[in-house]
Amino acid sequence: MVKLTIDHIPVEVQEGISVMDAAATFGITIPSLCFLQGLSNHPSCMICLVKDLDRGHLVPSCAMPVSDGMNILTGCAEVLEARKEALELLLSDHVGDCEAPCRISCPAFMDIPLMNRLIGSGNFEQALSVVREEIALPMVLGYICPAPCEKACKRKQIDQPVSVCLLKRATAQYEIPQNDAFYSISLDNRKKVAIIGTGPAGLAAAFSLLSSGHACVLYDQHEKAGGTLQYDIPDEHLPRAVLDAEIAVIRKMGAEFRLGITVTREIFRHSILPAFDAVILATGTMLSDPATMFGLAPDEHGTYIDKKTFSTSLPGVFAGGNIIREQKMAVHSVAQGKMAAKQVEIYLGTQHPGTEGESRRKSVSATGPLFEPEWNEYLKESSHDQRTIPAGGISRGFTREEAIHEAKRCLRCDCRKPVSCKLRMYAETYGAGRKRFTGPERKILTKSFHHEFVVYETEKCIRCGLCVEITEKQGESVGLTFAGRGFDVRISVPFNQTTREALTSTAKLCVESCPTGALAFKDQEERKPL
Repeated sequence: MVKLTIDHIPVEVQEGISVMDAAATFGITIPSLCFLQGLSNHPSCMICLVKDLDRGHLVPSCAMPVSDGMNILTGCAEVLEARKEALELLLSDHVGDCEAPCRISCPAFMDIPLMNRLIGSGNFEQALSVVREEIALPMVLGYICPAPCEKACKRKQIDQPVSVCLLKRATAQYEIPQNDAFYSISLDNRKKVAIIGTGPAGLAAAFSLLSSGHACVLYDQHEKAGGTLQYDIPDEHLPRAVLDAEIAVIRKMGAEFRLGITVTREIFRHSILPAFDAVILATGTMLSDPATMFGLAPDEHGTYIDKKTFSTSLPGVFAGGNIIREQKMAVHSVAQGKMAAKQVEIYLGTQHPGTEGESRRKSVSATGPLFEPEWNEYLKESSHDQRTIPAGGISRGFTREEAIHEAKRCLRCDCRKPVSCKLRMYAETYGAGRKRFTGPERKILTKSFHHEFVVYETEKCIRCGLCVEITEKQGESVGLTFAGRGFDVRISVPFNQTTREALTSTAKLCVESCPTGALAFKDQEERKPL
């Protein structure tokens, strides 16, 4: 047995194991991209660095065997900075988008590429579920959203952007559920929430809370629900039948609307606060004197609402939408309404796992505009057709067939492994970015679809060599290999063969072992729990 110290704790481990394995024995996880249990350790990523205090320098823990008297630190400032630098070096050479530009530019962070793929396969019902994870009013926004997502679409470099708004509208237009199963809500941990205001933020908050099984009562001074959607937008821009249909869904989910009621301070204090577990203020505009109206007190900065938690000075009272700041786009208010609802759930202690905060994740890698040679690489899995124009006009929108046709124009520029990509995961953990070591030019992204169910994107590869060793160890007749020298080394298939010949029996193992999205399943859908 070998005695050593890890993070000031004396430990005793079996002789011959690595520092990484020794640390793991005692519950200390050291990150790595190029290590896989059962394969040889050839440190290349340098994410597993630790500090050997006796030698006074950093060592790769995956390949360093333990020795008597060794004194190791796994999380000191020097180690953390070295890991961050190693990640930034890898990111500087990584060509790929963690998230599609359309999703990043969407104020609600809707998973637009996934919606497109589902519509393209004819699965409108599932597509609507994806939309409504972030957007409670898909038909309404399909009419009035100014579509910042389409301005960011990579497809516009080739011809015209994908018609995201019309596709979003189509999911609800053809799949507003008529069966009772959609409205069957779990009543576990049910609480009662009041929402003051029935504009886009209030409706979105209600949809989110109702979906989680809570009871919602919405108050509004007007005789009809909808707020600015009902009273400020002309019918030719937003047909009232569309708005009514969206509100009807929320009613059928169990919402109670108390309309034509002006909530005074007395009503708020004596009727609403005592009767509900939480309250959301979604009145549409910031009141000139909220202290008078609702009894809110400003914080030390003179603000009445915390813009991160949507909380106010009153326990259990939250706010969302234009009451926080004036929004020019209804989609912003819809997004804020949902986030306010999530904060209410946190307050009530009823949030589901994975919903403790926003679903938005940091996109640590982005390619920026496509180079012209990359157009055909992306078109390998996309329709070459021009943008679809609805035969019945924009006001009527797509038929089902037109929507399917248009959705297939999506270039699928989002990552296939956004959750399991270790490069992204550790970059988020260590705060690493890609710009520190990025040169003036980037590599041209390529996509190989030769294998029947695996995609290989060379420029996402970090040359860890795991797939090379796996194919060799498993006896692939062709397998994968290193090609080139120095900075130009890459993983390739020898003898001018394709991935079909290289991965005859090891495709699944290589994909699952790849620490990035370089090797991925063609139809893989990884999604963060919401």
